[in-house]
Amino acid sequence: MTTKKSTMKFKIFLLVIVTSVLNFQTSCKKLVEVSVPATSVTGTSAFNSDATAIAVLTSIYANNSANLLSNTGSIPSITFFAGLSADELTLWSGSSNTQEKAYFQNALSSGANGFGHEYWANIYPYIYSCNAAIEGLNSSSSLTAAVKQQLIGEASFMRAFFYFYLVNLYGDVAMPLSSNYKANAALGRIPKGQVYQQIIIDLQQAENYLNVNYLDATLLNSTTERVRPTKWAANALLARVYLYMGNWASAQTQADSVITNTSLFGLLPLNQVFLRAGSGVNEAIWQLQPVNVGWNTEDAKAFIVPTSGPGTGLNIGAYLSDTLLNSFEASDQRRSQWVDSTIVEGTTFYYPYKYTVNTYNAAVTEYLMLLRLGELYLIRAEAKAQLGDIAGAASDLNAIRSRAGLGATSAANQADLLAAIAHERQVELFAELGHRWLDLKRTGSIDATMTVVTPQKGGVWHSYQQLYPILFTDIQYNSKLVQNPGY
Repeated sequence: MTTKKSTMKFKIFLLVIVTSVLNFQTSCKKLVEVSVPATSVTGTSAFNSDATAIAVLTSIYANNSANLLSNTGSIPSITFFAGLSADELTLWSGSSNTQEKAYFQNALSSGANGFGHEYWANIYPYIYSCNAAIEGLNSSSSLTAAVKQQLIGEASFMRAFFYFYLVNLYGDVAMPLSSNYKANAALGRIPKGQVYQQIIIDLQQAENYLNVNYLDATLLNSTTERVRPTKWAANALLARVYLYMGNWASAQTQADSVITNTSLFGLLPLNQVFLRAGSGVNEAIWQLQPVNVGWNTEDAKAFIVPTSGPGTGLNIGAYLSDTLLNSFEASDQRRSQWVDSTIVEGTTFYYPYKYTVNTYNAAVTEYLMLLRLGELYLIRAEAKAQLGDIAGAASDLNAIRSRAGLGATSAANQADLLAAIAHERQVELFAELGHRWLDLKRTGSIDATMTVVTPQKGGVWHSYQQLYPILFTDIQYNSKLVQNPGY
């Protein structure tokens, strides 16, 4: 096991890398419109040695891990902002944060003082880093072969990962696949179906290139840490992508490949799911290592409500909605294990408690989960139900229900099973990377849900609001970009 001293040294190294990348990203947020400055992190020289090439990809993971949950643009912050957009989080009534209120009330806009464009602006620099890495790695002749192969796999995987969230937040998107900023500046938006095809190409390459073992910082030795993508992460994301595309057979096949690898993966007790992966069988397929010195996850810091109330201390000023709380069945142990509460002046605030450590300098026991086995059981259940395998779908659904202390589902036909699976996704995957918001959209149930929920939040729902807007000035920079309807 890594010692506390060596872990601290590694985190300090990551923070140096984070600083470099943050400086880079601050200077190129209009990636698809303006030129990109040269940087030591993504320059050609970065791919002359194993250590510097590895640092390029490490910086992407570290930067996402380092961001506060309230900082839009990093993938982990989608948990908060998409959670506000959907029906699973409630913004504290005393909040004066206009950005958070706009997401909460589904009142995003494309103007200079509006919100909703942040992920468009901030994800593209990550994609640029992936593009530059793929180019630099392919042209390098000085890297260890195994390191080069793994890194190409990681860069391809990460590009797919970022495009998955872009296309699901914005619909059609610009799709730069090179680091040629002049060409990128002239790109228009392409249909999301074409983006999905590129995502599949990238993930298939990642599946072929990524190691089947979890690797340490050198990419030459195995480790119990699960903080770098593997072949299994590519399989897991492919399963999700195929599900979103309605390719049920392929979704089942990809989920199968991970679920049947029982030497690495298994459904753990509820109180062990979100812990740092260790030796043996774990639910984690891919996690982010905490890099903010002295802290575990940003989720625990942001969501745990102190006795002084929401919006005080480290708390982000949001808590679980009544809609979500009322969705748990009476004997669902996830309600007691993954939800906690604080009473403030007679009012009880319930909050996500999947991550429990929000104390400075506590032992690092929790890593942020990006891909896990529980989701794959639900993906496979849905795919089987769509393919007419009612018994198989029920079996996968019941695996998740049993872990939560619930009895077997009573659903016995396709329609009832799909409804039961949708409900199970709501109570299993809440407060995890925007699953609820994306599920409402892909299943076509968003209008029926948000027409009721948005007025309760003080807003007015229109169907176009399921896609976030692009900043108007971005469209002025590039006439080929077209705004999402309604904005």
